[in-house]
Amino acid sequence: MTQIQRQVFDAEARAIPFIDEGDGPVLVLLPAQGLDVAYLGGLASILEEEGFRIVRIGSRRPGPAPVSMHELAQDVVDVLDHLGIGASWIGGHAFGGAVARTVALDHPGRVSGVLLLGVEATRALHDDAARALQTVFATPVDAPDDGAVRTLVGPGVDLALAWDVFARSRDLVVEDLQSAALASTPAAEWATLAASLPILIIQGAEDAITPPANGDDLQATAADRTSVVRLPGAGHLFPMTHPGETAFQIEDYLGWD
Repeated sequence: MTQIQRQVFDAEARAIPFIDEGDGPVLVLLPAQGLDVAYLGGLASILEEEGFRIVRIGSRRPGPAPVSMHELAQDVVDVLDHLGIGASWIGGHAFGGAVARTVALDHPGRVSGVLLLGVEATRALHDDAARALQTVFATPVDAPDDGAVRTLVGPGVDLALAWDVFARSRDLVVEDLQSAALASTPAAEWATLAASLPILIIQGAEDAITPPANGDDLQATAADRTSVVRLPGAGHLFPMTHPGETAFQIEDYLGWD
């Protein structure tokens, strides 16, 4: 296993964190809204052991001016340019998947395919899911709300362990920047699928934040090139809580040896 080292791409004072690990075909992983790349570490480690080069790219720091989804997509491409990486699979969890779709729409020559770990949609969250999400980002590290955490992780997951990883991965500084980027960018410019590219959607069957219906709806827009897999018993944070099952589906689909 290669040594994991966090780096920062700081061109134009964007301070974009990234971690580059492994050798082999490149898969980019982008985190969900308000989260650092740390919680994707288990998934990245398994995939790296299976022969992938995994590049985890976080969000730029907020600056004096708001940004769009197009600028966040450009950030991903700029980090890949910095690393000397051409076309690659671009994947993301929830909001990270929205950025991945934007990369594919804006820079189709740089994307071999798109991996969506839960599908961000334009529809509003159900009230209970929205409250749970708001709670886990507002709760002090030492005082988790078990009900809200359970809503995010689904059944059968150790709450204390899940909270420890999640709480340490919160990146509250970028949450407003990301919300504003979504709000300021027309949905057609990030929520659709780039032409011709293959798409793999992995969903938690018990995901209340990016429910499986989101992925089913997206698949229907490009059924000939979109594959959907559901992970039984997995909640919204399945890339963190079910890294082995998630990695297996990725490796099985891509078929890289």
